[in-house]
Amino acid sequence: MREVEAVFREERGRLLAALVRRFGDLDLAEEVTSDAIEAALKHWPVEGVPPKPGAWLMTTARRKAVDRLRRDQAFAARLAILQVEAERAAHAPPADADGELPDERLQLFFTCAHPALPAEDRGALTLRCLAGLTTPEVARAYLVPVQTMAKRIVRAKKKIREARIPFRVPGVDELPERLPGVLQVIYSIFTEGYAASSGPDLQRLDLAEEAIRLARILRRLLPSEREVAGLLALLLLVHARRDARTGPGGEPVLLDEQDRRRWDRDLIEEGSALVVTALSGGPPGVYGVQAAIAALHDEAADLATTDWPQVVALYDVLLALDPSPVVALNRAAAVAMRDGPEAGLALLDELAGEPRLRGYHPYLVARADLLHRLGRRPEAAAAYRAALGVAGSEPERVHLRRRLAAVEES
Repeated sequence: MREVEAVFREERGRLLAALVRRFGDLDLAEEVTSDAIEAALKHWPVEGVPPKPGAWLMTTARRKAVDRLRRDQAFAARLAILQVEAERAAHAPPADADGELPDERLQLFFTCAHPALPAEDRGALTLRCLAGLTTPEVARAYLVPVQTMAKRIVRAKKKIREARIPFRVPGVDELPERLPGVLQVIYSIFTEGYAASSGPDLQRLDLAEEAIRLARILRRLLPSEREVAGLLALLLLVHARRDARTGPGGEPVLLDEQDRRRWDRDLIEEGSALVVTALSGGPPGVYGVQAAIAALHDEAADLATTDWPQVVALYDVLLALDPSPVVALNRAAAVAMRDGPEAGLALLDELAGEPRLRGYHPYLVARADLLHRLGRRPEAAAAYRAALGVAGSEPERVHLRRRLAAVEES
């Protein structure tokens, strides 16, 4: 059964993408994909997994799609067009010598992350279509009611249909503009898994690992895109610390307190190699630079021996590429490690008027920590209280209560 589930996990996205490409209807493609998997669950345990499971699923799904279209008068015209296309395809050479399904997931990546869709819908649709999560699972990932998520997914599909968003890979001239949107969707999924915005757990490892799986697929599909390598490197290097990031009770463990022996050295090695790829052959991208920063952290024996001058220099590069207050905040924290808490706090104070940082939990925590290091306890306590008021997950709130108590008692 595990073998069958592994096949489904690997083939579902490819099958769905190929069916969407062929029939131009996401709902129909999802329905017949489910039907084909249901048929496989019935036959494969008895007959065994076929030598080419993807082709078996595709044949079954295509047959079921045609049956559905024949029963639906509204699709009669479309069926006629599809039959003409099928006759043409029958006389065309096979997609590859091995007869495997062509991998059309790349088209689905760009469709799910199309800029015409609302930002909140892109990640949901990506998880539903490319990661293969059910609607209840996507709802749990975003911590919203199932009904809310179902409406969101239906809305996204309707937008694709009504706006006639094409199921295609952008041309060479469009790729630089469209690819960042795809990368951002995957990164947003990972970020929610790395530090949940709410809920009982600090980390959502299932979500983080799903984002890594999607990044690996994208890397295979776009091997020459250095920012894809950079994104995958960043996710691997950050995820390598997952086991050391929480204590026995699920509370956060800060970087300087983590047991680095628990970091995943295989992921660090793989991620570090990808950093070289991401930063070679042209100007650096935002994900490649972030990955390089993560690699410096992962390769250091401890916080004290981290190459902070190099970290700050990389943040200077990143700030030039992405002049956002969040990047400036991270740079200020690195400057505090290089030059001392006073220097870091001065930079944070300069950012105090930034609208995006008002009520931003990491900013308030960084400021509280630096004030505490400087011995300015009343101000530190006030900053911790402000951070506690906007903390998302319960482990973060527990952690901040402890830090607040430590400041108040000192």
